[in-house]
Amino acid sequence: MLEARELAIGYGRTQIGSGLNLSVNEGEILCLLGPNGCGKTTLFRTLLGLLPAMSGTVTLGNRPVANQTPATIAQQIAYVPQAHAPPFPFEALEVVLMGRTARLGVFGQPGHHDREIAHNAMDRLGIANLAHRDYSRLSGGQRQLVLIARALAQEAPLIVMDEPTASLDFGNQAQVLMQIASLARDVAARGCGVVLSTHDPDQAFALDARVLLMKDGHELAQGTARDVLTGPNLSDVYGLPVAVETTSSGRKVCMPALTSHH
Repeated sequence: MLEARELAIGYGRTQIGSGLNLSVNEGEILCLLGPNGCGKTTLFRTLLGLLPAMSGTVTLGNRPVANQTPATIAQQIAYVPQAHAPPFPFEALEVVLMGRTARLGVFGQPGHHDREIAHNAMDRLGIANLAHRDYSRLSGGQRQLVLIARALAQEAPLIVMDEPTASLDFGNQAQVLMQIASLARDVAARGCGVVLSTHDPDQAFALDARVLLMKDGHELAQGTARDVLTGPNLSDVYGLPVAVETTSSGRKVCMPALTSHH
């Protein structure tokens, strides 16, 4: 569905990363992990067709992204940014309806069918009661769920999420992760895939995701979370000792060394 081969990314003549390879198949969750400045956001923008590849290829639906219009790309990829407060007091339902723009065109007006899709997306995420609330006054977790509902209303076969749990408290993080996991189970039947970036390796374990671990614009490792998120790999990427332990329930967790020895 989405594939990058020997991809070099950057802005203008400034190269941020190179030699990147990835693919996202139906029913999969792919997590991008790495420290700030490693190139995750630039990679996202290149995959979405917002930045041209410096070299290599990005294909979407077996066609080069560079040869597709923004409208065509938007019908295939729904983008979920980090939750934000808009400059205007839109109702949450209005924000979700914005996802229908890819189907209607810039000047198209949503009809009954579009509103039904938007309502169904909000209901699916358990936020139907927020439909007529001021989006800018919602909590961070509620705003993030509204943005995910907007992506669902877009009816694209691929969902790309940029740090969907950033700046959220523990409860809201858990709620958003639960919805991502639910989407992954559903997308297996719908033929969709999910790509997300995160700073928390534990989230990749919780989602049972495939992982692309990045460092300095390059791929350090790629594969299942259990294979890639090892103590040595994480210690290398983040520059401090990290241990990966197994809890009594069998879950993998990452534990950085928080004490120093004198």
